[in-house]
Amino acid sequence: MEYIANIIYGLAGTLQVLYHLYMLVIIGSVILSWVNADPYNMLVRTIRSCTDPVFTKIRQNIPYVMMGGLDLSPLVLILILQFANYAVIENLFLLASRMR
Repeated sequence: MEYIANIIYGLAGTLQVLYHLYMLVIIGSVILSWVNADPYNMLVRTIRSCTDPVFTKIRQNIPYVMMGGLDLSPLVLILILQFANYAVIENLFLLASRMR
């Protein structure tokens, strides 16, 4: 059983690293929206391509995300990811620790 616990622990650790990286990408996207960044810069294009499709889906499905020119879709995405972190990743760590 310890092999399965190690696999689950490794999966949870990988998901947590991806979670933190994507949170940094979201924060970077928000900061880029505040400044006049070069849209042809490879880093700017990569960050936009990672976040804009998700932001667009949130804007389409949640009606009051745009309030007076203020886009709250990054905040909604951060809340969704935070819930997923507690609901999935933390429970995988807990499951792995109970299996050991």
